[in-house]
Amino acid sequence: MLDVAPTELLLVALVALVVIGPKDLPRAMRFVGQWVARARGVARHFRSGIDEMIRQAELEEMEKKWKAENERIMREHPPQPQPADGEMLPLGAPQDGGGTEMTSTESTTQAAAEGTPPDRPATSQQP
Repeated sequence: MLDVAPTELLLVALVALVVIGPKDLPRAMRFVGQWVARARGVARHFRSGIDEMIRQAELEEMEKKWKAENERIMREHPPQPQPADGEMLPLGAPQDGGGTEMTSTESTTQAAAEGTPPDRPATSQQP
């Protein structure tokens, strides 16, 4: 980081001990430590901000490449219409191709759609 050799660090510590004195040295070291921690925090925040900007630029570039590749693939291989599996029948046509009889549920549904009341089934009891 700063390329400080151990002997240089020892020399700085001895000068600090002589200049500041043994009584105030712990308080001074704590103060210096706090400032070093703040400086490291600011440097870390700055570095992470730059890393985030680089990451965003790379993601945008990658997104552009993917979009261009997707467009190229879609030009080379246009979507093909899918053939129908069977013949489409109009709504309301009988499914089995046979009889025209309706069940009571179907007649109720049809009557409700037409707005008329459904036929009531005959009852065996007469009043």
